[in-house]
Amino acid sequence: MNPWSFFNSGYQTKIIMAFWISLSILIFPPHPGSAQEKKITNPMEMSFILVEPGTFMMGSPKTERFRNSDETLHPAKIKTPYYLQTTEVTLKQWRTLMGRKWIGRRKGSDNMPVTRVSYYDCLKFISKLNKLGIGVYRLPTEAEWEYACRAGTTSAYSWGDAIDCSKAMYGNNKKKDGECLLFLASIKIAASGPAPVKSFAPNPLGFYDMHGNVWEWCSDEYMPHMSGMENMMSRVMDSESRIRRGGSWYNYGRFLRSANRTYAHPGAKFSTTGFRLVRETN
Repeated sequence: MNPWSFFNSGYQTKIIMAFWISLSILIFPPHPGSAQEKKITNPMEMSFILVEPGTFMMGSPKTERFRNSDETLHPAKIKTPYYLQTTEVTLKQWRTLMGRKWIGRRKGSDNMPVTRVSYYDCLKFISKLNKLGIGVYRLPTEAEWEYACRAGTTSAYSWGDAIDCSKAMYGNNKKKDGECLLFLASIKIAASGPAPVKSFAPNPLGFYDMHGNVWEWCSDEYMPHMSGMENMMSRVMDSESRIRRGGSWYNYGRFLRSANRTYAHPGAKFSTTGFRLVRETN
């Protein structure tokens, strides 16, 4: 039986959680070759896939439909390997570490992505996770996020240049964009909210919901990727804002493109926004 299922909020929860994590480390200690494993899962049931270094073209070509002016195509280099979480952080993972009072009595099954968490909330989650001694975690940079999302592709989406409701979670909003409401109902996904993680096929590297479901916080401040004075002025105006990537259930399919970018104040909390983590390789 999974010991996490016994957890309740409060001080007792923290003691029990610390005991089980310590026990798991004793039984399954890290070993020298662990940094080279292709996939790892920590005691919090968070799974990660190794992403190898490489160079890719970040942004979108001028011919890409729906592209925005801040998607200037440019080479980007990933210098070191990193592990990226296969899914967005789930409600179960959040509650196990942070307790229930952080997000109230949030409705949803354990495998729903956690939402209404600010960038600052994500940092608090990461700080607590890093103190457990089961790895070093952080938010992905924007370049790391797009590199893993593209998975070696140059198309608008990791599967090609067109999108439909069977590919990813979007258009699930009765008031804004209901394009996928009928399809999602047919596969028993409720309207006006995200889907459980892994409801759609993963990208070529094995990552789920890089396109759609919920926007994901990245570590970077928003920079427009433009040139000249316009870029300098934008850097001053938007220096506090943090990048969000991937699109969500709330809106149109075009926002799910690999190159699409948006941003928000780091204190903002949205029902459309969650996060996934990087685990460092050493």
